[in-house]
Amino acid sequence: MTDPLNIRLVEAVTFERPVKLRLPFRFGAATLREARQIFLRVRIEDAQGRSAEGMAAELMVPKWFDKSPDLSNADNENQLRRSLALALDSLRDAGAGTAFGLHAAVEPSHHARAAAEKLNGLVASFGLALANRAILDALCRLEGLTVARAIKANRPGIDASTARDLTGFDLSGFLSTLQPSASLAARHTVGLVDAIVSRDIPASERLNDGLPESFEEAIDAYGLTFFKVKVSGAPDADIDRLCRVAAVIDAKVPNYSVTLDGNEQFSSAEAVADLLGRVKEEPRLARFASSILFVEQPIARAHAFEKPVKALAAFKPVEIDESDADIDAFVTARGLGYTGISSKSCKGFYRSLLNRARVAKWSAEGGIPYFMSAEDLTTQGGLAVQQDLALASLIGMTHIERNGHHYVDGMAGAPEAEQAAFAEAHSDLYRVSNGRTRLRIEAGQLAIRSVIGAIGLGSSVAPDWAAMERSLTA
Repeated sequence: MTDPLNIRLVEAVTFERPVKLRLPFRFGAATLREARQIFLRVRIEDAQGRSAEGMAAELMVPKWFDKSPDLSNADNENQLRRSLALALDSLRDAGAGTAFGLHAAVEPSHHARAAAEKLNGLVASFGLALANRAILDALCRLEGLTVARAIKANRPGIDASTARDLTGFDLSGFLSTLQPSASLAARHTVGLVDAIVSRDIPASERLNDGLPESFEEAIDAYGLTFFKVKVSGAPDADIDRLCRVAAVIDAKVPNYSVTLDGNEQFSSAEAVADLLGRVKEEPRLARFASSILFVEQPIARAHAFEKPVKALAAFKPVEIDESDADIDAFVTARGLGYTGISSKSCKGFYRSLLNRARVAKWSAEGGIPYFMSAEDLTTQGGLAVQQDLALASLIGMTHIERNGHHYVDGMAGAPEAEQAAFAEAHSDLYRVSNGRTRLRIEAGQLAIRSVIGAIGLGSSVAPDWAAMERSLTA
């Protein structure tokens, strides 16, 4: 192909849709019952005057990006709206460049402007990540490419300008080797207030909506073999709950894998080591302990980079998630003994690709198996979940945390016609039941051939823009 195309952002419009959860989702100190999903539609233009539209969507999850107890859920949502407004403003002013070149030109100043408004790195990343995805989607549509073909040919013009540690690494050569899989295993999240067995749910509180309501019902319904279990930082309560979770998995699943997510609930590596030591010593957790793949962000972000975690990592690999506030975070984490980092669309499509390149480079250099994992932010059915799946598949993930389909009743917030359009265009990924378009998980797997085969970034259809509220973002 020719050199990457120079484009400019000429138009951006944002919309929102309320999302109500069917079950409360407890992670860390927060319990999520409702949130708002934001949608972005952009138009780009090249030097010849050709134009194309692109789109992206993300749930604005309160108390994840900024966990300050002084902020309300509405405050958290306004932070994310402001981040997107700042990003779009910078990208419009950046003029013409490659899709990645525009990102690289504004990333440092965008984070600086956000910081000046007391928006932390994760909040700042949200706005730029959403804008970048919509622009990349538009670029793919302008050139008639799937996102996999666009990335393999490096049509966005990705380079090491934002990740100087990759200088000299053959990024284009690396990107050309990426080969998305047509399926991914769903890693099921067990929240801190989830019912473990069916008898935990009083008959008067059952939803009876055709979806699993307890953990054991989810295993039966979806044939799950990968699990992500939240821990609270209270050792006695955690061990008791882990034993209950393990008893269900051990009885139902011959071979399984588990990840533990601390959601910043531990003050130090020593506190995490204490819990993991108890897990290792508890006879009821023997199979469970041997099945743990890694531990995700156990230490609060304010302390996560204060001390090395090499001793902790000797038990199980440890990755960062909430500490991944900017493109340099993985480099910092590596120096302290962390060997993994999460991929989430809300933190940046390009960041995931660059971190995946780091994993390849570092693993080859030092003999240490660095890794990435694909994690969820209660990603909603439709555009958001498909873009996230496309990214995870592209960077070589074999399993991905999925929880949006469990805590929300499919595409319940979307009009019937929109749900039907997604179900028809992506029938491998969705099923229709009880009048809802819901994620299809069979034998623990998500089929995504239609997602990676779509022109654009993961979706052959658009949401119903007219049925949404215009956002105050832009």
